[in-house]
Amino acid sequence: MNAKSAYRESAMRGATSVGLVVMLYEQAVQDLQRALEAMKENNVERRVREIDHAMRVLGQLQGTLDKEQGGEIARNLEKFYELARASMITAQVQLSPEILRRRIADLLELREAWIEVDRRTSQPAESVETAVNTEHLANTSPAVSRGSWQG
Repeated sequence: MNAKSAYRESAMRGATSVGLVVMLYEQAVQDLQRALEAMKENNVERRVREIDHAMRVLGQLQGTLDKEQGGEIARNLEKFYELARASMITAQVQLSPEILRRRIADLLELREAWIEVDRRTSQPAESVETAVNTEHLANTSPAVSRGSWQG
């Protein structure tokens, strides 16, 4: 195990549920940044691999949503994940770095909202569903509440 993997594994063990969500957002952003680099280098295999991984990360995030407890926020996040994944496919087909940059910006914006949720609920036993149900996420995440991520 290399140092980076050991650090990541250690961080995951000590993270709250919301902290793990933040880490997944960070992973998706890194994947899309690497996809942008691959796009610049005309490295098709790497671009496809990185976008595919980002899509799987968003699929994991989407799969953990509790739509009953999370209410409107969970429904908005589900719609965001679906549209983000669809736009990544469009970026692949159209070779559009701009679409990937917009998704990175959206993910970073949501990541910041989750960091704030984590700060406010920093109890290790806190569930993601409870955190998703907080009003703060809806109020601080324009990407979810205003729908700026569409298109």
